[in-house]
Amino acid sequence: MYSPEIEKLLKSKGIKDGDKVRITKRKGVYEGILLPRIELGDSSSFVIKLENGYNIGIKYEKGIAVKKIGPGVKLGKIPTLKIIHNPNLPDIGLIATGGTIGTHVDYKTGGVFMCRTPEEILSTAPDLLNIVNLKSLHRPFTVASEDLSYKHWQILAEEIAKELNKERRGVIVTHGTDFLHFTSAALSFMLKNLTKPVAVVGAQRSPDRGSFDGTMNLISGAYFTGHSDIGEVCVVMHASTNDDFCFAHRGTKVRKMHTSRRDAFRSINELPIAKIWPNGKIEITNEHYTKFAEKKVTADIKFEPKVALVKTYIGSDPEIIDWYVGKGYKGIIVEASGLGHLPTGESGTRMGQFDPKLSWVPHIKNAIDKGTVVIITSQTLYGRVHPFVYRNLRMLYELGAGFGEDMLPEVAYIKLGWLLGHEKKPDKVREMMLINIAGEITKRTGLEAYE
Repeated sequence: MYSPEIEKLLKSKGIKDGDKVRITKRKGVYEGILLPRIELGDSSSFVIKLENGYNIGIKYEKGIAVKKIGPGVKLGKIPTLKIIHNPNLPDIGLIATGGTIGTHVDYKTGGVFMCRTPEEILSTAPDLLNIVNLKSLHRPFTVASEDLSYKHWQILAEEIAKELNKERRGVIVTHGTDFLHFTSAALSFMLKNLTKPVAVVGAQRSPDRGSFDGTMNLISGAYFTGHSDIGEVCVVMHASTNDDFCFAHRGTKVRKMHTSRRDAFRSINELPIAKIWPNGKIEITNEHYTKFAEKKVTADIKFEPKVALVKTYIGSDPEIIDWYVGKGYKGIIVEASGLGHLPTGESGTRMGQFDPKLSWVPHIKNAIDKGTVVIITSQTLYGRVHPFVYRNLRMLYELGAGFGEDMLPEVAYIKLGWLLGHEKKPDKVREMMLINIAGEITKRTGLEAYE
C-alpha cells in the first residue's frame, strides 16, 4: 500500500494501478505505468514502469503533480503469441521447462515466478514466426533449474528424440540458467546418434526488464536449429553484454561463469562452435563438430543417480569420501587442484612429517577397494589433469583412481552417472571415461581457447 498522502492524491485524480501517468517534480518530469506499492518498499514513493521497461521510485514531496495521461493496462496479464504455421520454413519443436526466460513479475510482492506457457514465452520473440515453423510446443514440467533431477533429463531426452524423429529439423529447449550446462551435458550423452541441432536457451534477465536477453537468445536459437549445419546439443546465449550476437557452445564444453551478466556462458578448453547474429548470419568458429544429417536419434536415458561431486580445499575433511561410500554411492568425481592434486597429509619438516587425518589417500583407496569409481578432475577448469607429473598424482593413479582429462567436473559427473547406468564393472567404467563420446574431451587444447 502507498502512504495515506499518496493514496489521497491518486484518489483525487482518479488514478489506479496500471494507469499511464506523468509525475512532475521540481527536478524532473517522469512518465510511465503506475505500479502497486510492494510490501517491502518505501510507501512514500511512487513506483512507475518507464517505457524502456525499467522501474523507478519517485519520492513524494509537497507540491508534486500527478496526472493520468493514458489508458490503463491490466497488470499481471501475460501476452501470448498466436502461432501461425508457415510450411515454407523449416519445422522445429520447442520445449519449455522453466527458468528466468519464462518468468513473470508479481507486482504485489515485487518477485518473479515461473508461469509462462510456450506461447507466452514466444510472445517476447514474435520474429521467430519469420525464421522457423514452430510445428509443436511442449511444456513437460515447469521448475527452476536448481530443482531438476536426472529424471527431468530423461523426460527431456525422450521428448526431444520424439520430436526429431517426427522430421523436425531441430528443437529449442528453454531452461533456467543456473544449471543449464548440466542439462546440456546430460542431453549430449542421452541423445544417441544425434545429428540434428538442439539449442538449450535461457535468459539472465526477466521479460519485464529492458535488458531482457531472452529475445535475442531465442532468435539465435531459431537460426541455429532451423538453418545451421550443426548436429549437436549446444547452449545458445549472448556472446557479450550487448545485443550483437550469440555463441553456440558445445553442450559438454560450456559453463556458467557469472551470476548475472548476459554473457555468463563460456566455452571451456575449446572455442564456441559458432557465432549467430540476430539477422541470421552464422559464422563457424570451431570446425570440429557433428554435421547435420537426417538420422534417427535414440533416447539412451539409463542413469545411475548415486554419483557424487566432491570438492577438495585447504583443511577439507577426507572422511566425506567414507560417507558417500557408506551410502552406497557407485561413483565419485573429485574436484582436485591443479593437475589433479589431493591433500596427502605431508606437512614439511618444521611441522612434522605427516598428519594422517589430512590425507585423502587412504579414503580414496578404501572407496576404490569397495568398488566405487573415483575420477579426478580439476577445479581450475581450464587445462587438463595428468597422473604422472608429480609423485602424489602417481600415487593416486596406482591406487586405481581415474583422471578425467580436460573434462569439466560437472560434465564428468554427468558422464560417470550415465556410464554407470550402462556398465557396472569399475575397471570398464574408468576405461570408458577416457573415451570421447559427446565432445567432452578435447584431444589438444589450442592457446586461443584460454582468453
